[in-house]
Parts: sequence; structure tokens; C-alpha cells
Amino acid sequence: MTGKLQTRTVTEDEADIRLDRWFKRHFPALSHGQLQKLLRTGQVRVDGKRADTSTRLKAEQSIRVPPQVEAPPKHVTEKKSARDESRVKKLIIFEDDDVMVINKPAGLAAQGGTGLKENLDDLVKSLATEKHGKPKLVHRLDRDTSGVMIMARTAYAATKLTAAFRERATQKIYWALTVGIPKPEDGKINAPLIKRGELMAVDEEDDEDAKSAITLYQTVESAKKLAAFVAMWPITGRTHQLRVHMAYIGTPLLGDRLYGGDKAIGVAEGDIGRGLHLHARRLIIPHPRRGMIDVVAPLGPDMQKTWKWFGFEHNAKTDFTDA
Repeated sequence: MTGKLQTRTVTEDEADIRLDRWFKRHFPALSHGQLQKLLRTGQVRVDGKRADTSTRLKAEQSIRVPPQVEAPPKHVTEKKSARDESRVKKLIIFEDDDVMVINKPAGLAAQGGTGLKENLDDLVKSLATEKHGKPKLVHRLDRDTSGVMIMARTAYAATKLTAAFRERATQKIYWALTVGIPKPEDGKINAPLIKRGELMAVDEEDDEDAKSAITLYQTVESAKKLAAFVAMWPITGRTHQLRVHMAYIGTPLLGDRLYGGDKAIGVAEGDIGRGLHLHARRLIIPHPRRGMIDVVAPLGPDMQKTWKWFGFEHNAKTDFTDA
């Protein structure tokens, strides 16, 4: 059963987004191929004119939506249980009308995938509104990495925040515990990365498919010759960049068996935390409308446990202002 012919108006907070992304937000069941066919046959139009998927929208433009494009149920019907809403709200460390910043716990995937029982993208449906829908992901953290994640509450904010990440107008500071102490203790790793099978690796063969990857790091504290509390700033944002780079210089992250092997598991006999010791500590990013956002996420339970055991400072001041 098809719906009715609709004419939708582009809102101010949707200005400058691509037409295909507008459809993805309003009609998620419509595939990219289906949209292309509708555009090619002139059934979808912008201000009465033909358009393509990459057309940038302007506020107050009208979009013709043909009857065969079904509107999804209202966003409020997407809401999950009160338990989900309560759980997400406990993770929020900053929010306003445009953005929401959470301290993502380790073990929670950003998006769904095979074998995953839950993910952040589904959990935030509990915070959906009639006008703007659910908060939107604009970047990712690995499932086992904890810390700062910023989400957009409006389409306008999503466009601006996505652009900030794409143009590297952000500073992301990570905290980690390395097995062994980096040499030199502070430095810059400039080592291109390439995918080898299912993992990332440093390219040592000048492969044309390798991508530039640069990490700045500094040792904040060390524990004899066992381990180090290291702060890192990934100038580039490649998949698993920090994990691969630190393993490459001989000091893998604690708990990272994937890139550090057995060396990444045994660091000390004691009451330390489990899992990957990598935390997105701080994010500095332009606010979509005004000024800057500068947020800090406290360490999660396992890293707090490890920091306590080694006697590291939980609230150490780390930055790269002189970088």
C-alpha cells in the first residue's frame, strides 16, 4: 500500500545537507538505488526542478516526495524503554539544543553489527523528539574504547560537526596505558597505515593504497619499567590508528591482544582493570553555532582501577598546546 504525494519543506537546521542524506533521515527505508531511480525519472524534485543525490539543500526549499515513498512511524514511536532512556541520560556529560556529549563505556558498540545485542545508535532512540528525531552519530569510537562521543541533536548540527571532523578542526586527546615505556618518552609517529586482511598495519612497502597516519604522544607518568600512562593526539583519524602505532614502537596498549599479542596482556601481578586501556579523554571542537566545545570524560571503572593500582593521577592535566 502506497502513501500520498507529499511536499516537504527544508528547515533551517537542514540547510546545506545533501539531498540523499535528507532522505536517509526522513525515509530511512528508502535505499540509495531507489532514490536514484526516483530522481532519474523526475518523481523527486526540489523546488519543482530535477535534482540529483548530491544536490545541497537550502532552507525553505520544497521537496516533492512521490506516493510510493512511505513515511516511517513518528519518531516518538521509536522510543525504547524507560530503562534505555535512563541509562543514556546517565552517560551525558554535556548537552544543549544542538549537541549531546556522552562518556561511552567500554564494550558498547557505536552502531549495530553481527552478534551485537545492543548499540549506542539504538539506545539513543529513547531520546528521540518529534521535530528532530534521535540524536545522530557524527563520528565513531571502537567498541572497546571508552570516552567522549559527541552526537548531533539537529540536522544542522550534524552537518557542521561532520564537517569539523572531516576538515580536522578538532583536537581529540586519548589516554592509554602502554606495556613498557615509549622511547622516546614524548614523540611523533608518522607511519602510514594499510588494511591487511581484517587488521590494520603499518605500511613498510610504500603501497599506493596506504593512508597517511600521524600520532603525537607524551608519557605523563611511568611505573618503573612496567608501564606508562600516555596521552595521545591522533592528527589523522585512521581505523585503530593509536593501537597500531603504539604497538609499532614496541609499547602496545594494555589489553590489546589484537595488535600487541601476549605482550599486551601481562603487565603486572595485581588488582588492575580488565580490557583495552584506551580512553577518549578530551574533545575540543567548534560548536555548530557559536564558540567552542571543550569536554572531558572521566575514566571508566576498569581504567580507574588500574590508575589507582599504579598510583597514576586520575585528573592529570594533559594537552598538546606546544605541539
